[in-house]
Amino acid sequence: MAYILFVIEIISAFILAATLLYRYGDCYRNHILVTVSVLIAWTFSFVIMFILPLDVSSTVYRQCLQEDNSTSPVVFQTNVSSTESPVPGHCQKPWSFVPGSVFPNLWRVVYWTSQCLTWLIMPIMQSYSKAGDFTVKGKLKSALVDNAIYYGSYLLICGILLIYIALKPGVYLDGPKIKAIASSASNTWGLFLLILLLGYSLVEVPRNLWNNSKKNYTLTYSYFKIAKLSTDKCEAEETVDDILDSLNSVIAAVGPGHPLHRHVETIVQKLPIQLRDRLNSRVAPERPTPPSFKSLVNLHKKTIKALHVLQRTETQWGLMLERILHLEDVASSARAPLRRFQHAFHTPRPRPLRLLYPPLLEWYWECLLRPYFLKSLAVVTGLLSLAVVWSEVTFFCKKPVLSIFANIVIAAKDTYNYAAIVWVSTLIIGYMFYCAYSTVLKIRVLNLYYLAPHHQTNEYSLIFSGMLVCRLTPAMCLNFLSLVHMDSHVIKQRVMETYYTQIMGHMDVLGIIAEGFNIYFPMLVVLLCAATYLSLGSRLLSLCGFQQFVGDDDLTTDLVDEGREIVKREKRKRQRAEESLSRRRDYSERYNYRTREPHDAAHTGLLNDVDSDYYVTPSPDRAGSYQQEPYRGLAGSYQRAELPYQDIDQRFGDSTLPSIRTEFEERRRDKMTMPPRGLFDDV
Repeated sequence: MAYILFVIEIISAFILAATLLYRYGDCYRNHILVTVSVLIAWTFSFVIMFILPLDVSSTVYRQCLQEDNSTSPVVFQTNVSSTESPVPGHCQKPWSFVPGSVFPNLWRVVYWTSQCLTWLIMPIMQSYSKAGDFTVKGKLKSALVDNAIYYGSYLLICGILLIYIALKPGVYLDGPKIKAIASSASNTWGLFLLILLLGYSLVEVPRNLWNNSKKNYTLTYSYFKIAKLSTDKCEAEETVDDILDSLNSVIAAVGPGHPLHRHVETIVQKLPIQLRDRLNSRVAPERPTPPSFKSLVNLHKKTIKALHVLQRTETQWGLMLERILHLEDVASSARAPLRRFQHAFHTPRPRPLRLLYPPLLEWYWECLLRPYFLKSLAVVTGLLSLAVVWSEVTFFCKKPVLSIFANIVIAAKDTYNYAAIVWVSTLIIGYMFYCAYSTVLKIRVLNLYYLAPHHQTNEYSLIFSGMLVCRLTPAMCLNFLSLVHMDSHVIKQRVMETYYTQIMGHMDVLGIIAEGFNIYFPMLVVLLCAATYLSLGSRLLSLCGFQQFVGDDDLTTDLVDEGREIVKREKRKRQRAEESLSRRRDYSERYNYRTREPHDAAHTGLLNDVDSDYYVTPSPDRAGSYQQEPYRGLAGSYQRAELPYQDIDQRFGDSTLPSIRTEFEERRRDKMTMPPRGLFDDV
């Protein structure tokens, strides 16, 4: 009975990590090593989030037992003699209590496995994926050289710290102490990274929820974003076009008998089929210069990076266009006299979804209830953010206790309400996790890292997210223990430490950190939150010439107008495509005399079980075509997402990378695709 909650939370952590990995990654196309490494990194991070509250409640119970055992016996004085009577035990055992050996063993496995992944294995895999060499040995060598610069600087700093500690009087270094110093240094580095993320996300999470409740603001901001994405997409296409020109010259200079021909074929095989057709249609130069092996390696590396950037921009473009079209549908449905949600473009949906989520219910949710729901969430998250900031500022004060979270845990401890301790701890850690990791999911560094849903995230970005999560989680949980006054090295008071703290170590490796960290850390969080609330970063970037959404700025207005025109152009393309499809179908029905077989509405585009005014019909021809078009299978449910790439199709053939598809279409096409040879795929 004691292990039930423990096992349930571990299973929940695994299911949550697997669900997120399935949503963002593609387990059928990514190499098994990448999938397993990222799954372990994400699972262990969620295990810490779910299991740490149980460790806190167990520590409260153990501390109560210790205080109960150390209580002196009560002496009753009488005229005849004196007798001693011990105080009866009053500590209530939590129903989720597990034996004391479980938590230390679990934390050792979770922590050191995560540290090996984030500092050793994943950096090598990440550098391997972007290396331009043509052999496994060459890729590993480039990965080691690439990481040697980073680890050399890290080891130099650690060496200086070790020398400083060794020369400090009264301090002796041994194996366990060196291991504690290494873990503390890693946690301190992660905590400084956590400061930057929390200083931004504690303000942005409530503000984004509030802004998303305002339809006009959200639509205007989406126009601005798609205008910026249009520029990025054009730059990515031009970069790929330059890569094709370079490859064309190399292919003309390196014939089938050339020693470097097999390396050129390796680069060409990295290209999608449409880009290969585009490359074959180009005219070869008259006098090409034979390349060197080093130049081929650089060209291979540039090709990998260019394809990554093109995939990211295509994915962002498709998702943003779908979001804008949905927001426009919401705005038009809200102005319509009928309370039925109307879509501008035909989107077949499964029969159960149409029955459970009809147009009337969709109108009430999208046009009436959703804004109030988002505003309520904004208020709740805003209060949580204020509580986190206040606790960060005041957690070092032990008398009186000013930290809000510490007061809650102390009050629950006095009443032995272990369930309240577990739920409050889970809520606090979960909110901090969401704030930090929602920023990680949106982070964009050097135009390479981007986590996109619908299985569109490449291996390089997945590895980067796994590394970042493993480095943030231990520091975040140690910071939480400081907020609830369960770290004796922070509040300078003798309290029983959790098993997590005993394994992870403390933040006070050096005296300068122990003496100044508790003062400057909360001040930095407050300053970052204030800068984020005033949008100082966006205003500074806008003054420097970078495009930022800052309100009534002329550049912002121009980009919003440009985005509105881009969406109008894409809508006209879709309308022409649908009208062309309708004409071809009408021609086929008229001259081929094909008799239609009856279809069930669940397997066709017919919506016999819903009202006919569910869709907007711009023209009578289109209205008739909607009711006559049969549903061609599961792939048709995402036809809307394929149309934004028609401008790329005109330049590169079909879309260079897969557009947003359903999981069923992806699996149907790729289920027989085996993983590539080598450690894992480059693209």
